[in-house]
Amino acid sequence: MEDKQKFAFDKVNFILLAVGMAVVILGFILMAGPASTETAFEPDIFSVRRIKVAPAVCFLGFISMIYAILRKPKAVR
Repeated sequence: MEDKQKFAFDKVNFILLAVGMAVVILGFILMAGPASTETAFEPDIFSVRRIKVAPAVCFLGFISMIYAILRKPKAVR
C-alpha cells in the first residue's frame, strides 16, 4: 500500500485532466469553420461562436486542467 503514496496524481486527477482536455478540444472544434479566400469573403469568421464562445470554452478547459494538476490527492489510510 505504500507504493500508492509515491504517485503525485491519483485516479481523480487523471479523470479531471481528461475532462479538461476534452473541453479544450471541444473549444477548438467550435472555433473551426470555413475560411475566407482571396475571391470570397466568409462572414462566419466573425460569428459569436468563433469569437467569444469557443475561446471561453478553451479557457475553462485550461483552468480545469490547471486545477487537476494542482489538486492534492487524499491521503491513503
